[in-house]
Amino acid sequence: MIGQKPDTRKIDRALLVGIQTPRDDPDTTRDLLAELGELVRSLDIEIADSVMVKLRQMHAPLFVGTGKADELAALAKERGAEIIVFDNPLSPAQQRNWEKRSELCVIDREEVILDIFARRAQTREARLQVGLARLRYSLPRLTRAWTHLSRQAGGIGGRGEGETQLEVDRRIVQQKIQRLRAELEGVRSSRATQRKQRLRIPVPVCAIVGYTNAGKSCLLRALSGAEVLVEDKLFATLDPTTRRIALANGQEILISDTVGFIRRLPHHLVEAFKATLEEATLADLIIHVLDVTNPQIFEFHRTTLDVLRELGVDQKPTILAFNKIDLQPPPEQLAAIRSHFDDPLFISSITGDGLPALLHRISARLDLDLATVRLDIPHDKYPLVAKLHQIAKVIETQHLDDGTRIVASLPHRHLDTFRPFLAPAPTTPPAAMRVKEPSSGPPR
Repeated sequence: MIGQKPDTRKIDRALLVGIQTPRDDPDTTRDLLAELGELVRSLDIEIADSVMVKLRQMHAPLFVGTGKADELAALAKERGAEIIVFDNPLSPAQQRNWEKRSELCVIDREEVILDIFARRAQTREARLQVGLARLRYSLPRLTRAWTHLSRQAGGIGGRGEGETQLEVDRRIVQQKIQRLRAELEGVRSSRATQRKQRLRIPVPVCAIVGYTNAGKSCLLRALSGAEVLVEDKLFATLDPTTRRIALANGQEILISDTVGFIRRLPHHLVEAFKATLEEATLADLIIHVLDVTNPQIFEFHRTTLDVLRELGVDQKPTILAFNKIDLQPPPEQLAAIRSHFDDPLFISSITGDGLPALLHRISARLDLDLATVRLDIPHDKYPLVAKLHQIAKVIETQHLDDGTRIVASLPHRHLDTFRPFLAPAPTTPPAAMRVKEPSSGPPR
C-alpha cells in the first residue's frame, strides 16, 4: 500500500490506467476510470493524466504488452507522475513486474480503496476490519516491500537474505491475521450483546444502504436531527451509525447508516466488512438510497443489489429513495427513472422534500407483518403477558377478574402461540379499569 512503501516520500501525482477488453463496454470502462479518479483524489493525490487502453488479449506478465507498458511508463514520467494506478486488479507478479520495469509505484483499485478505508476508519471495529483486509491483500505481495534486500544465493543449497526475511515476514503477517480475526469476533460478540439489550423492548430496525456518496449519512441526519458526518466524497462514512426516530403515529424505529457500496468492490473486502454491514443483514427494512442526478443510477442500483445478494439480504422488504431531487436532474433522467421503477419516491435530504412521504412508507411497510388482536389471558398464564410485551406493541391493557385483556399489534409469526386466547369481540370496559399503555415501538 502507498503508506507501506520503503520510500516514504509523499506521492502527489498519479497516472490512471483503465483497460478495455473486447467484452467490456467502452462507456462503462470510461465511467469506472472517472470513478477511480474520484477515489484517488480522495487520497489527496493529483491526477496527472488518465489513459484508457484497448486490449485484445491479456498478457500475463504485465496485463498489457511490453510495448504498451513502456509507453505508459514513459507517459507517467513525462507527466511527472510518481505512481501508476490501474482500475483493473493486478496480480502480485504483475505489480512486481510493473514496478521493476517502470521504476515507479504501481497499484490497483483495490489498494486505493484499502488506503481510503485505512484513513477514514475511526472506531476500533473499523480499524480492525481495515487491518485485516490490508494484511490479507498484502500477504502475497510481500516481495514488493523487500526489493531492497539482497537476492544472492548465499551458497549451494542456501537461502538468500531476502528470501529468509520474506519467510519470517509471512509468518508474522499470518499471525497478525489470526489475531485480528479473533479480536474482530470479540467485537462482533460485544455488538450482539449490545443489540440484545437495545432490543429488549422490541423496536424495528431500518438500514440505509446504497452506492457511496448517494447521501445516506445526510438522510440519516435529516431524519434524526443528530450530528452525523456528511462530506461530498467517496466513503466519507465507514463506521455504522444508529439513531432512534419517532414516526407520525408515535411508533419508534432505529435507523442505521452503513458503508457505501462501489463497483468492483473486492470480495474479501466485503468479507472483512461484514461486521459493519451486519446492520443491513439484521434489519427489518432496507432503505436503498440512489443519487437521482447520477447518469449511472441504474448501474449503481444493480451494484448495490449484487452486494446485498452476496450478504443474503436481497429478499428483505426494501424502499427505494431517490435522493438529491433539489439538484434538479434533467427531465429525461426523471422520465427514465419513472419508466424503470414503480412509483419512485423522490426526496431531498437537504430541503426535506419527500421525507414525510418516506416516513409514511416506512410506517406502512413495517405494519405489513402486524395484526391487531384482543387477547384474554388468564392469571395462571401471566408469563404470556410478559412475553407479549417483549414481542409486540401493547396498545391497551384491561384488568379483569379472571385475567388480563390486552389489545396489541402482534407479528403474524406469533399468532399461533396466542390464538387460544383471542377475545371473541371487543368490549368497552369502565374507564377506571382501562390502562393506556405508553407508546413503545412496534416489534422487530
